[in-house]
Formats: sequence, C-alpha cells, structure tokens
Amino acid sequence: MSIEIANESGVEVDSDAIQSVARHALDEMGVNPLAELSILLVEAEYMAELNHRWMDGDGPTDVLAFPMDESSVDHGPGESNGGEPALLGDIVLCPEVAAKQAAQAGHSTGDELALLTVHGTLHLLGYDHAEPDEEREMFGLQARLLDSWRTSRSGPAK
Repeated sequence: MSIEIANESGVEVDSDAIQSVARHALDEMGVNPLAELSILLVEAEYMAELNHRWMDGDGPTDVLAFPMDESSVDHGPGESNGGEPALLGDIVLCPEVAAKQAAQAGHSTGDELALLTVHGTLHLLGYDHAEPDEEREMFGLQARLLDSWRTSRSGPAK
C-alpha cells in the first residue's frame, strides 16, 4: 500500500504516526494492498480556499477528502478489481485547525490529526455522517479503528 504524505503546512507533525494510522485503517477496512493514498497537510488559508471551492464552506476546516476510486475496497474472496493498483484519493488536513480542536477536546494535536486521518479515510471509502444512522455508523467505526491502532502501537500517540 502506498501512502504519500506532503506537509506544506509549515507546522511540524508526526508524519510517521499519520501514515501509520492511515495504513491501519485501510488494512482493517480490507482495502486492496495495491491501493494508493495521498495525504496533504496545508496551511489554514489554503484550506479555507479548498473548503470554499469544493464544499461552499466559510473559513478553514479540519479535513477534506477527495475520493478517486472506491473499487479498491476488497469486498471478500468472490470479488476483485483484478489486482490493479487503485488511487483511493486525497485527504487534506489542516494542522492549525486540528491544534485548536485538540485544545478544546483536551488532547494532543497528534491525537486530533490521527482522528482526522481516520475520518478522511472513511470518507474516501464511502462513509458519510449526513444522517443520524450514518453518523452513528461512521463515528463508531472511527472510534474502533482509533482504539485498535492505539492498542497496536508500542507507545502513546504523539
């Protein structure tokens, strides 16, 4: 599985942890091991532009997900996409917004970025939280993935 991370935010982040939580989520969700994912960390001003352009939102947001190919999900032994590499899409994170949210939530920016990475990954895989049932499913899955990732790590998230 190829996970590319580009940090253009000007903020120092633990790229290894972000890559690790993304890989864990993709593995747990049965995504084709040949899949490719791109994670971009940007400054607040650029995130605000993306949010306005693609979501009609105002100001910077924490995470945006731009899915490319949902055929990478391995739906079991009877289904296959032919083993071809697939581009899942892009996750865009804003560490500046994540830091503010982390302070409000009482945990580290690293923990918030891990949560946002899993959140964005689930969006790439077709999950949404527009309706109450969808929200319960997605946020429950998000919590389970984060818990299992933290349990699998030898040390605390940074």
